[in-house]
Amino acid sequence: MTAEPGRGPSRKPGDGEPTAMAPVRLRRLNRWLVEGMREDLADLYVESRVTASGDAYRRPSCQNFLNRLTADMRRPGFAMVIGETDRLMGCAFGFPVRGDGSWWFGFDGVLPRSIDQLTVSDRVFAFCDILIRPHPQDRGLARRVQERLLTDHQASLGATLVDRADRATSAALRSWGWLDVGELRRPPGPTFRALVLPVGERTTARLEGLATMPGGGGPGGP
Repeated sequence: MTAEPGRGPSRKPGDGEPTAMAPVRLRRLNRWLVEGMREDLADLYVESRVTASGDAYRRPSCQNFLNRLTADMRRPGFAMVIGETDRLMGCAFGFPVRGDGSWWFGFDGVLPRSIDQLTVSDRVFAFCDILIRPHPQDRGLARRVQERLLTDHQASLGATLVDRADRATSAALRSWGWLDVGELRRPPGPTFRALVLPVGERTTARLEGLATMPGGGGPGGP
């Protein structure tokens, strides 16, 4: 998932973690603070891509992740929220979607009117990545960092893209409240699933019925 294609979040609950955890604090970082945490973020990237069985997801290298992070940090409005205790537990980052609708270029079919209206109104925030260290409360932390980014930007909708072949990431996103709304193609690259995260009952109601099963199999949801 990413605002750039193919950069999606993923997580799996870890085994053997203690049931009690110190409270996770949320903190927003500017570009300079993010730059100083590159090593910690790289470690978080690696750990967030490990399944409960100890296998790594099929993912680009850690260096590729850092290269993409550097590029994302140059985007207007870039923002990151981290969750931390005595160490980094998770983060989410991205940037506001431009109202001209260019972020949705390549969407298969007609972009749903409700999404188009929110885009034109500058109420959509694109998530480049969501990284959550496996632990018993990882789902709750994922939702907290997502909501904090959207609230800080007064956004009504989160948006991201996931490689269609990356079903593990799509499943993780749907478990965090995201809705799969269709496919997006940007040749010569792969085909992506477009997912959105509505904020509030009003936006959720506007998007009701838009979600599809991965692969375009008809109505579905997280």
